Amino acid sequence: MKAIILVGGEGTRLRPLTYSVVKPMVPVANRPFIEHVICKLALHGIDEIVLAMGYKPDSIYAYFKDGEGLDVKLTYSLEEKPLGTAGAIKNASGHIKESVFVLNGDCFSDLDYSDMHRQHLRNKAKATIALTHVEDPTRFGVVETDASGRVLRFIEKPKWEDVTSHWINAGVYILEPDVLDYIPDNQFYMFENGVFPRLLENGAPFYAYHNRAYWIDMGTPEQYHRINSDLLLGNCSSPLHAARDLIISEGCEVHPSASLTGPVMLAEGCSVGAGARITGPAVIGRGCRIAGGAVIENSLLWEDITVAEDAIIINSIIASGAKINKGQRLQGQTINHKAPTT
Repeated sequence: MKAIILVGGEGTRLRPLTYSVVKPMVPVANRPFIEHVICKLALHGIDEIVLAMGYKPDSIYAYFKDGEGLDVKLTYSLEEKPLGTAGAIKNASGHIKESVFVLNGDCFSDLDYSDMHRQHLRNKAKATIALTHVEDPTRFGVVETDASGRVLRFIEKPKWEDVTSHWINAGVYILEPDVLDYIPDNQFYMFENGVFPRLLENGAPFYAYHNRAYWIDMGTPEQYHRINSDLLLGNCSSPLHAARDLIISEGCEVHPSASLTGPVMLAEGCSVGAGARITGPAVIGRGCRIAGGAVIENSLLWEDITVAEDAIIINSIIASGAKINKGQRLQGQTINHKAPTT
């Protein structure tokens, strides 16, 4: 089966991190975020994936190419102008000959794609939308269904007095090819306020797949931090990561007097000096140098970062190439030295 991933745009809500890397390539447990999504799909027998892209695709293609080594074939659908969620799928219509998964590339989930597809077939649905349960539905688009799971209506960001459901759009769909007939050619068009309302108006068999699997939208630095922590703590899963207390890669040098309290990941070529202390969940990227006496707690360090003596980093995200000065203290900060200055 085939899937199309909507890779997304500039990632403005994830700034300043996305000033140096496009959102799909932001590292999660030291691998690009979108690689985790691709490998999850492959586990469910999806052997061909189309990446629908419009914003700076070169770094993505350079990393993945045709998907060799990922057990999937990757192809690319490029937009010359922003086309919206549905418009991007129409743009990739040449790849769609049978039912297809469509995923919002911003979301991370432990969704059972195989079970969702089985339900789609049982219902003989034209479209199936995955729903996830949240405590605060006022931040999202709520989806109402009947007892059989058939979609009745969408309510965008309701006020609390108007909340009738805590089930929201999880950003995963299964579509039959003729659903593309609802999407105009070469126009900006959205599923949420275009395709889905038209399916309901026409009485098409449109069903929801309710699930309580882990789900998160990687839209902000805070949510991005949480994904990394949850992976290390075993609260969610990825084929690319086995949750363990300590993961120390090849070429790392850890002084005997340094203290590592897991879960902690050290990528290749890291060094940790005398008396340094790292307390997880913490992810340290390739080539980072942690000097003696430094303290790192619940933080994410990307690649080639130098942390000088006695520096303290707590609850923070540091993008690649940064230099943290001797005795400097960072708490609750997201830092990217490549971000433009004002």
